[in-house]
Amino acid sequence: MMTEHCMLCPRACGAKRTETEGSGFCGLGTNPVVARAALHFWEEPCISGKHGSGTVFFTGCCLKCVFCQNYQISTEKAVGKTVSIQELADIFDRLAEKGAHNLNLVSPTQFVPAIVEALKLRKSRIPVVYNSGGYESLETLRLLEGLIDIYLPDLKYADDVLARKYSGAPDYAERAKACVLEMARQTGSAQFNDDGMMTRGTIVRHLILPGNTRNSIAVLDWLGENLPDGVLVSLMAQYVPCGKAAEYPEINRRITKREYRKVQEHLFDLNLDGFVQEMESASQSYIPPFNLEGVSD
Repeated sequence: MMTEHCMLCPRACGAKRTETEGSGFCGLGTNPVVARAALHFWEEPCISGKHGSGTVFFTGCCLKCVFCQNYQISTEKAVGKTVSIQELADIFDRLAEKGAHNLNLVSPTQFVPAIVEALKLRKSRIPVVYNSGGYESLETLRLLEGLIDIYLPDLKYADDVLARKYSGAPDYAERAKACVLEMARQTGSAQFNDDGMMTRGTIVRHLILPGNTRNSIAVLDWLGENLPDGVLVSLMAQYVPCGKAAEYPEINRRITKREYRKVQEHLFDLNLDGFVQEMESASQSYIPPFNLEGVSD
């Protein structure tokens, strides 16, 4: 088992994890801890659709992004209920019964073995989305092959100095780039149903950080040079200072129109296919409440 001496994420901390306790980087046991499970309408249009994405927010994360919008659950781990594998499968089925277009697993890395088993137990067969910060182990991703229909990773940094400073992951760029290519290999080109909903494929997200357009342009350059045909890019303008961003004055603001225009124009120059956000998306009103909704139904 990869959790007896845990090697699930690139930290490879080797911690012993029981069902309910862990001493490693994430500090969590092997049983999933869920903060919210509900229909979510603020993903890319081909993910959220009209009925919403059945989004399961897991507590904890293998990154420590100082600006994380989900800081309350990703880093502070202030909200979350431990569930069994069967209970997680039941959560998946309840979301499908509510009409969700897909199951959307947010920050799932630390619980992958349990998620694999829960996916095998579920009764519904709607597409499964793996929604992560992009900091993954290739070995862990290969456990998911055949179970994940859509990968939705971030590619946050091309600059490891920034990755160390803001996410505590000095090897982020190398790891995330390798993972994007593995995800694209597993899913192949994007596929959609007659309603325009994505049924298979990979969308690589990039969030523009204030004062860091050079990093964003470098990320887009790498994507333009390395993405296989049919892999989409989602350029995100939704940055809002959250978490500990106030301790980093240079990122304690929203991005400017000029910054966004500069990066967006580079995206268009590279002819990358995908999505762009409106700047109005930079609002805390789009951050869902983490209140155990859907976990105790």
